[in-house]
Amino acid sequence: MPRYVILEHDFPTRHWDFMLESGDVLRTWRLAEPPRSGGAVAAEPSFDHRRTYLDYEGPVSGGRGTVTRWDAGTCTWEEEGEGVAIRLEGARLRGPARVEADGAGGWRLVMGAVTASPPSP
Repeated sequence: MPRYVILEHDFPTRHWDFMLESGDVLRTWRLAEPPRSGGAVAAEPSFDHRRTYLDYEGPVSGGRGTVTRWDAGTCTWEEEGEGVAIRLEGARLRGPARVEADGAGGWRLVMGAVTASPPSP
């Protein structure tokens, strides 16, 4: 089953990288804030990343800050076309999500009825 990860990244400013496993790469979007149940967050498309980031936390090469895992789990691809519809099964997020055009020339990550669990201490 494909996996996903959301990495909190502190460079150049704090943001969250939303990465979905798609074949040999991770399709990636940069989020200005972490996803939230029933909400939408601006999602800027980024370049595909190596699958190594599914399990990585630590410094990013080239002095590009540090990444910390915010959430991770499996995903089910439900639809792909103009946008991407998936179902997330992670530690914090569980439920439907969609990356779609926002109507203003950008993209957004829309979380459906997601069951969000606080991280374990």
